[in-house]
Amino acid sequence: MRIGQIDIDRPVILAPMEDVTDRAFRQLCKRHGADIVYTEFVSAEAIRRGAEKSIRKLAMDEHERPVAVQIFGGTVESMVEAAAIAESYEPDYLDINFGCPVKKVAGRGAGAALLKEPEKLLAIASAVVNAVSLPVTAKTRIGWDHDSINITDTVRRLEDAGIRAVAVHGRTRSDMYKGRADWGRIAEAKQACSIPVIANGDVWSADDAVAMFAETGADGIMIGRGSIGNPFIFAQAKHLIKTGERLPLPSYRDRIEAAREHLRLSLEYKGEKHGVLEMRRHYSTYLKGLPGVSKVRNLLVREPDPAVIVELLREFEATCEALDREGLLKEGGEFLNDHSPKLILNY
Repeated sequence: MRIGQIDIDRPVILAPMEDVTDRAFRQLCKRHGADIVYTEFVSAEAIRRGAEKSIRKLAMDEHERPVAVQIFGGTVESMVEAAAIAESYEPDYLDINFGCPVKKVAGRGAGAALLKEPEKLLAIASAVVNAVSLPVTAKTRIGWDHDSINITDTVRRLEDAGIRAVAVHGRTRSDMYKGRADWGRIAEAKQACSIPVIANGDVWSADDAVAMFAETGADGIMIGRGSIGNPFIFAQAKHLIKTGERLPLPSYRDRIEAAREHLRLSLEYKGEKHGVLEMRRHYSTYLKGLPGVSKVRNLLVREPDPAVIVELLREFEATCEALDREGLLKEGGEFLNDHSPKLILNY
């Protein structure tokens, strides 16, 4: 898949997600094999106003590359101005969000709402392409609802507007995140244009990644929710795609270490207060299914001192090690049976 100077065979890509794909999480996913990472989606209006929180989202590190900045907005003027500012942060390419379904985006005429106004969508795409020297891509959905699925026309017209690649989420806006993504519609989009198509929606495992490539014929795949608490999915998917063999499941040690490293990076980039607060949403996904997780999670999300958090994670790992020595854990760290959670853990 080629986008500008980037040329990667069947890339596995981290999707842009608000309050998730910050610098800390991007770097963690990169270390675990993500070929390309995206920033959180950033409001064009906030960028042009110089809103500090939004401007911070544009910052990136060299070792994240290739990295794309995604912006969203509902007017040509705001998107052109924001694109020029985003370009100054030197991402590898810019991406336009034409797919976000949430009310605070689509309800303001941006994101997926532009699927109802195709001429405006194309005007924004063309203006941004002409405003910057970087490659410009887009991320969208198959339509606004099931009565207006128009993805093949959308990708053709985006290609004509100069868009260099399109990521297609296989749901309509009305679906939000319910039901199954329609990979067949992504396959239709791939057949409808000559630019790279990146498939997105319902990749929860390495097997899903292999199946998505096979069913869609896409040039790359993009993983969003399936990567939360599971950055290992990128290496697992790439290994299975390239060799046909499965990597071992991440152990409890791997998962606890990933939580520790995520915390360390969060503290580095956001400081102690915000680094600790923003990590609280992640512990349940990193530690899901591990023995006694509810008890340790309740402690982790209430603790303000990062040193104490690290110690809690160390003690939790020691507990898992003790249970593992007794032969009570599966490969991924979960209990072997439903009765083992009755064991008393020292928390």
